[in-house]
Amino acid sequence: MAGNTTGNLFRLSSFGESHGPAIGGMIDGCPSNLTIDMDFIKTELLRRKTNMASWSSGRAEPDEVEFLSGISGGRTTGTPIAFIIRNKDARSKDYDTLKDVYRPSHADFTYQQKYGIRDHRGGGRASARETAIRVVGGALAKLFLRKTGIEIHAYVSRIGDLAMKNKYDLNDFSRIEKSEVRCPDADLSKKMVIFLDEVRQEEDAIGGVVSCVVKGVPVGLGEPVYNKLNAELAKAMMTINATKGVDFGAGFEGIGMKASQHNDVFVKDDSGIKTKTNHSGGIQGGISNGMDLNFSVAFKPPSTIGKKQQSVDVKGNFTEYKAGGRHDACIVPRAVPIVEAMTAVVLTDQFLIFNAYH
Repeated sequence: MAGNTTGNLFRLSSFGESHGPAIGGMIDGCPSNLTIDMDFIKTELLRRKTNMASWSSGRAEPDEVEFLSGISGGRTTGTPIAFIIRNKDARSKDYDTLKDVYRPSHADFTYQQKYGIRDHRGGGRASARETAIRVVGGALAKLFLRKTGIEIHAYVSRIGDLAMKNKYDLNDFSRIEKSEVRCPDADLSKKMVIFLDEVRQEEDAIGGVVSCVVKGVPVGLGEPVYNKLNAELAKAMMTINATKGVDFGAGFEGIGMKASQHNDVFVKDDSGIKTKTNHSGGIQGGISNGMDLNFSVAFKPPSTIGKKQQSVDVKGNFTEYKAGGRHDACIVPRAVPIVEAMTAVVLTDQFLIFNAYH
């Protein structure tokens, strides 16, 4: 299987399956003498953790990261950083009845057809369990970005039809973690909680949108033509489980605007040249323009639900099944730290590339 590494100079690789002994990763290209804040890494993993709300998976993994190389005396050495997270709460027997079933909208069928074999336990390599590795890599990237003044803030802007009216009009980022669903709109957050409880009781699932604002981005990140910053970020977001779309700035809503409304007019003040509006989402011509980066990521509903569903088995025979195991009614609140992590990995990579040419 190829495609387990992302990045150019700052490279993150991952390995492992949902119900294997452990999942793990390696970071190659991390600068030396970066101080490792273990408490921060633990906090980032806790934000992604399951079993934190009634609609999240009941799987209770401690998610304790063990660093195997690349760190000495609490600082990076510049050599590859290898780490593992042991799986301690996998219940493989929950998937015994699904061994020969192709679950709707899962990777079961495509993995089986491509490789001739698959790990049916919890989705194997296709499980969102793998995203814990991204959070560790993203935490190290965030520690690097602290020195650059770049801040990444992701939050839930929509669940189902419940959506923020102005998804990027946010000044107080402290409201994000105060919300049970990580939506900074307090009134909307309460409605989302009620709605998610209803979805869970129906043994169903729902999707939503995670929006992200990145402050302090300098002018010049991104390498046209094929390595545009927005292209790199979009690819990174699309590698996250259940992602179905990414838009920047005004995004798809921009198609209803005339150019005279959509164009970001340049102005100059004491801080320098900037734009009056930010419909471009902080990126023009594939290069950061110094304005805040802002983009949104759409997530489909989790495919595993408690309702009985129809499908076929590996022999093509019709079957009905009811999924066992533990699963999320909505992954969007837990996706917030994952979106931040992948953003941090991309921006760290792009920052190192920028410095290599300047």
